[in-house]
Amino acid sequence: MNDLVHQHTALDDSDLEWLHLLVSEWQLLSDLSFADLVLWIPTLDGTRYVSVAQMRPNTGPTSYQNDMVGHLVPRGRRPMLDAALDEGRIVREGDPEWREEVPVRVESIPVRREGRVLGVIARNTNLLTVRTPSRLELTYLQSASDLAQMIAAGSFPFPGQQVDMDASPRAGDGLIRLDADGIVQYASPNALSAYHRLGLAADLVGHHLGETTAQLAPSRAPVDESLAKLASGWAPREFEVEANGGVIQLRAIPLKPKGNHIGSLVLLRDVTELRRRERELITKDATIREIHHRVKNNLQTVAALLRLQARRISSPEGREALEEAVRRVGSIAIVHETLSQNLDERVEFDEIADRVLAMVSEISPGRVTTRRTGRFGVLDAEVATPLSMVLTELLQNALEHGFGAGEQGTVEVTAVRGGSRADARLLISVQDDGRGLPEGFDPQRAGNLGLQIVRTLVEGELGGTFDMRPASERGTRVVLDIPVRAGKP
Repeated sequence: MNDLVHQHTALDDSDLEWLHLLVSEWQLLSDLSFADLVLWIPTLDGTRYVSVAQMRPNTGPTSYQNDMVGHLVPRGRRPMLDAALDEGRIVREGDPEWREEVPVRVESIPVRREGRVLGVIARNTNLLTVRTPSRLELTYLQSASDLAQMIAAGSFPFPGQQVDMDASPRAGDGLIRLDADGIVQYASPNALSAYHRLGLAADLVGHHLGETTAQLAPSRAPVDESLAKLASGWAPREFEVEANGGVIQLRAIPLKPKGNHIGSLVLLRDVTELRRRERELITKDATIREIHHRVKNNLQTVAALLRLQARRISSPEGREALEEAVRRVGSIAIVHETLSQNLDERVEFDEIADRVLAMVSEISPGRVTTRRTGRFGVLDAEVATPLSMVLTELLQNALEHGFGAGEQGTVEVTAVRGGSRADARLLISVQDDGRGLPEGFDPQRAGNLGLQIVRTLVEGELGGTFDMRPASERGTRVVLDIPVRAGKP
């Protein structure tokens, strides 16, 4: 719609925002009218109309089999559009049109904003299945007529009331029509069932909806007074009511077709099961986060015990082995700490990689500089945990075996995401400018425990490849190629 309006019309951004607000609301008008809606805007030169939006009803058959958006029609071809635009009134005159052997009633509703007519809504009703309307259908049509008059007067939609069409109740979910005093004139079967879910034993018709709703809700005086006003439909609001184990979502729409408040529409939907599932998910998420938090605490306790044990060992080899174990446990704890702060089982691994770099670099303070380039991105927990251990081992190996006492150097970790969304991959390199690999060294057969851990995790758990080779100028370069699920870049 933005492109069509900017390309063909003279409307400014504030007018376009009004049209967006209208389009966010007009599914309701389409459903209440049992009709298709097409929004026509006059072109910049005033000789044609361009259709910028279209809506089909959920409550009846469509009048258009094809998409009308983008069509251009010269002035004069559709006199009802001209009359509505020029005279600023709803035009219903004229006989039904025949489209593919289907009779269609056409009406034109001017779209007014701040005294100016921006365009015209063509309301097209398929008359092929017309029959004697029920009370529900009559209420729908009367409500649609009131809304159409409000659009023509510029009082609907309501400024600042952007509606989420997917989350808000629709006409078919449940509809209540109130008079000017908030008394229920009509309640659809779905609406009545929703109120029965809250504990209502009687009918709604003839009762004050605000007072009835407040009586059903838990007794809290200030809330009751506010709830009674909201449910009376005096202001355009969305709210929820919970009582007797049920939850209903309500949306109040004041009706002022001629400037005076004549009543309200209240759309409502039973969202009891939806809210129950949301609470279960929240509880589940909280439980998972608590588990990760406790695992992190336990791992930190294990690391502290190993550190204490290392201090009591006189053998340098034994002390070094325990300190390596402390770092391995610490890398896993970092992942669980990050997971304990998230709502899902996915982590931003760049933060974890930086913390692993800082932790491992402590074994060579002031001698070797570590840095990261590129981005790991968001990874699933089942990838992040083994990858953090792999990174710890590779960094630890580079710092311990690549540099001697007092030697200066650099260890750089590079990460690149690539591949398609269905086959995303993560290419990681760990490169140092140290002394390099010994003569005849075979990384695939080396008995070093750290390299055994790397091979097992990369090839076994992560399903990737591992390669260690001399760097192009000096030092050692390790390359990992790991498949990952496509997440955030």
